[in-house]
Amino acid sequence: MSFGKTFILAASVLVQTLTLTTFASANSTMPTAGRSTQPVGHYEFCQSYVEDCRRHAQVETPVALTRELWAEVVEVNNLVNTMVTPMTDMEMWGREEVWSYPTHGVGDCEDYALEKRRMLSERGISASNLLMTVVRQKNGAGHAVLTLRTSMGDFILDNLEPRVLAWTDTEYRFLKRQSEKHAGIWVSIEDGRDVLVGSLK
Repeated sequence: MSFGKTFILAASVLVQTLTLTTFASANSTMPTAGRSTQPVGHYEFCQSYVEDCRRHAQVETPVALTRELWAEVVEVNNLVNTMVTPMTDMEMWGREEVWSYPTHGVGDCEDYALEKRRMLSERGISASNLLMTVVRQKNGAGHAVLTLRTSMGDFILDNLEPRVLAWTDTEYRFLKRQSEKHAGIWVSIEDGRDVLVGSLK
């Protein structure tokens, strides 16, 4: 990693760590409803990574968001966003909707999110608090992010946004995410916010 990228990463971690207290009043949990369809890319991913798609032995309460944990979350978000080069599934695989870990340093949105999920899980955060999530961008395009369930609400780790934001502070329309009870099951999200998203009909 170049000195410039290292400096930007360190500065971003510092700024976001110092601003943790600004999120204390957010405390917004994403409302979910019934079972939804599993993205085909995630279904195929689960055939290869069975351990990542099982029922959780224990559904943890949302993780306590301390200043130390926030620093780790920001660090991982920035690290993955910096070390992975964006590339579409069509460019990498010759077809759409291939979910994979960015083992060769390239990937698209879900690959970034999967890697962040893996790294944060290795740092001790329960898988039931690290949920792959599908959203709609303002231009109508689909997108995948990682939702972190915390005692201060749900936060989004995103490869298109350098900051870790409360889900209510994003401009996405939230569609569905993994169940906190079972990593292979998806539930719909009742996103009642007034977010203008094109081509959502």
